[in-house]
Amino acid sequence: MEHLFKGAGVALITPFKKNLSIDFNALETLVEEQITSGTDYLVALGTTAETPTLSADEQKEVINCIKAKVNKRVPIMLGLGGNDPVKVCQTIKGTNFDGIDGILSVTPYYNRPPQAGLIAYYKSIAAACPVPVVLYNVPSRTGVNMESATSVAIAKACPNVIAVKEASGESSQVAKMAKHGPAHFAVISGDDVLTLPIISVGGIGVISVASNALPGQMAELVHLALDGRLAEARQLHQRLVDLFKLLFREGNPAGVKALMEIMGKTNSNVRLPLCAASSELYKDLEEELKRVL
Repeated sequence: MEHLFKGAGVALITPFKKNLSIDFNALETLVEEQITSGTDYLVALGTTAETPTLSADEQKEVINCIKAKVNKRVPIMLGLGGNDPVKVCQTIKGTNFDGIDGILSVTPYYNRPPQAGLIAYYKSIAAACPVPVVLYNVPSRTGVNMESATSVAIAKACPNVIAVKEASGESSQVAKMAKHGPAHFAVISGDDVLTLPIISVGGIGVISVASNALPGQMAELVHLALDGRLAEARQLHQRLVDLFKLLFREGNPAGVKALMEIMGKTNSNVRLPLCAASSELYKDLEEELKRVL
């Protein structure tokens, strides 16, 4: 059976107007472009969406906008996590999952729990959640690395934990999970630059930041790699790799929003505490984009 979240996923930005209110027209346009360009599924209200700066009402409006525009054409994964399992489970119980195919749940941040704490945490989340759960390991943001044995243990204990978005940068962790994980459990790259390496050792795709600006190219890269056309995938990866790195030089999503503004897709507005990309980054993005396109 094909995995629900196999292929090219996108971690959607939240477009803002000049006054920093949400630009829903731009969001609808972005969603439509993703679908028509070959993106396999969408991730709403993740890190790239600047979700911590969205009010509860804004979060509901964003997800309702995305669901209405998607209209069940592709799966939707909802970012839903935190560092207090009681609060996360309460949020799950209060969420309308109509049109939501799974959740992406980040490891608890700030608390810095031990591996045993991570296992217990995710067991409680999985027990409360009516849709499949994708773990999210991003130690650069959370302060804790979820080890491969921990992810595998969670998946074995929880049949509805179907994947991990792996952004640790540790390729050995990915290989171990692909080898030792249960059949229903998959590894998804959480880093654009590692998409091809992760697929090569058993991963099933990426949740991409770059896809906001370059959905066709990211979908092509992932599909070529999954189809075993590695020489072609490697050529495309090499063309994009320097751009991937530039997108994160001054933080996410400032970089990708700057690129999207350069391409005429949306403006580059971000909410504090993030800051707009520097003029130097704009210049480098413009020059690199000419080489890519």
